This record gives sequence, structure tokens and C-alpha cells, in this order.
Amino acid sequence: MHIPVIAPIAHAALSQSLAAAINNKTKPLGSLGRLEDLASQLGLIQQTTRVTIDQPAILVFAADHGVVAEGISAYPQDVTWQMVENFLANGAAINVFARQNGCALRVIDAGVNHDFGVRAGLLDRKVANGTNNFAIAPAMSAQDCATALEHGMAMARDLPGNVVGFGEMGIGNTTSAAALMHKLTGQSAAACVGAGTGLTPDGIRHKERVVAAAVAHHASVREPLDVLATFGGFEIAMMAGAMLQAAHLRKVLLIDGFIVTSALLVAARLQPAILDYCVFAHCSGEHGHALLLEQLGARPLLDLGLRLGEGTGSALALPLLHAAANFLNEMATFASAQVSGQLGEHAG
Repeated sequence: MHIPVIAPIAHAALSQSLAAAINNKTKPLGSLGRLEDLASQLGLIQQTTRVTIDQPAILVFAADHGVVAEGISAYPQDVTWQMVENFLANGAAINVFARQNGCALRVIDAGVNHDFGVRAGLLDRKVANGTNNFAIAPAMSAQDCATALEHGMAMARDLPGNVVGFGEMGIGNTTSAAALMHKLTGQSAAACVGAGTGLTPDGIRHKERVVAAAVAHHASVREPLDVLATFGGFEIAMMAGAMLQAAHLRKVLLIDGFIVTSALLVAARLQPAILDYCVFAHCSGEHGHALLLEQLGARPLLDLGLRLGEGTGSALALPLLHAAANFLNEMATFASAQVSGQLGEHAG
């Protein structure tokens, strides 16, 4: 399997042009804060000083996890397919927020333990009816992992527009994400494991033990793709593939919460430059996400205590991308507005 090569976005001359364009707007220097950094990042990704937010879309990948057999979720596995039905009926939070922000939404069956049949609005990329229980055996074979990655890459190639948001649904997937984080970062299981769908303190401690024991059981696994196959989910692998291809195509990656960031962690181990293309939507309320963002050197745009998944944070951060693009493209300069001189950093 070919992993797409991702070029770093660093470009000294363009960086200087973007800084000049931003600093010449009718405002005190630096007064738009993080929006200025975001506008510069968009320009570097798109290689222009006139950026666009073109046909943004959010991909929501759904799959089931065999590790639920270990009692690590407060909800039964059937909730995965029931929530997919909710997405298809336009009844979930992500439907509301995507519609509110004029964002296309695509729902993908990456490996749900349910037969949906042919359904309008559902992309069938099912690899299998959920993964194996990674407390006992690898979650998926190397071939199934490669298939999931390739499906994700193909989706990113076929997607119009230049902004891709990521979301997920899968009972048990915070356990998978925590195991990936524990293995790939070396952080303790306790630092990586959280309440997920609402575990009690005793449930969280049990989940920690499951993750720690599983990672110890598969101690010989080292390479990122092997780690993904051993502890990941089909939705996580498919997201990682879509992220890699989207960044290769110089699209903006809008990263949601803990599970999406765990997919990015794997992708970044394969192609570190992918982080240049990432806009981190928010810091989740799920325990472990703040530390994982820190490990990736990420600065999230929002901190709303969200821990829903589905790509909801991606949808809520999308207006900030529009704001960054619009001020860069539409805001007057000192010369065009006939305002005398640049305003100082602390002018007011």
C-alpha cells in the first residue's frame, strides 16, 4: 500500500506576503489574534494570499469495536447502528450544525455490526462487522487495515472542495483511541483513558486496566500501521487514510475530538508534515484529549467542554475558517481606506 507523501507548507516568501497583507489591514497589529494565524495557515496551505473556503464537507465514519466485550462502555453496541439511523434521519447534533453552517455531510459505514441495506445518504465501505476484541487478538488483520486506509484515501480523492472535517461514531472507540495514544505516545493508561459515553469512576478504572493489559499483551507491536491494525477501529483507520490523502491534495483538515485526533496521531507518525494542514477545532472534555493535543503541538480554536464526537466540533469551528478567509480577502487596507499609517499594537 502506498502512503501519500505530504509536503510541508513552509514557504518564506509567501509567509512574508501573507504577513504584509494581514498587517496592512485597518486594525492594530495582531488585534485579530488567532484569526490572523489561521488566515496565514490557510494561505500557506492553498499557496495564495487570496484564500477560499470551497464546498466544505464533514465525513462521519461509523464502526463497531470488539473490545466492548470487556465491559468498557456504558452503552450497548446497538447504539452505533441506531445513531447511524439518526444521522440518516437528520436528527443528530452533527446534522443540525452542518446544516446551520452550510456544510455537506457524508456518513460512512466503515464497519458497523448491522446490515443497513442500500440507503440514500449512506456510503457503504464496510470492511467487516466490527473489529476483533483487541484485549485478546489484534483488532484487524493487516489486509483489512490496508483496505480501510485505501477506502479513506479514495473518499478524499473524490471529495470536492478544499476543507474536510472529520467525525466518527462507534461504541467502544474511546477505548481504541486511548490504546493508540497509550502505545504511540508512551503516556500512562490513566492519562489516556476517560469516561467515554459516561462511565462511573469504577468503570473508568476498569477501562484503564483493559487498555493497559491489552497494550502489554501486544508489547511487540511497534510500527504505526501495525499499532493501528492491533488497536484501531475501521472508522479510525479509514479516517487516517482520508486525512493522509486530503493533506496530500493540500486540503484543510478540520480535526474534531479525541477519536479523530487519535486517527491523526497515527497519520502523523507516518507523515509528520500532515500537522501543517490541520486546524484543531476544539479541546474535548474527554479525558486524554488535552494531553494528546499537547503531544501533537496543537492549539485548538475552541474549548466548549464537548465530548459528543460526530464531527460536531468541526462544524462549530467552521465559521472561524470563514472569518479568517473573509477578513484576509475583504477587509480594507490602510491605503484603500485612506487611513493614515499603521495602528500600533496597543492602539485603541
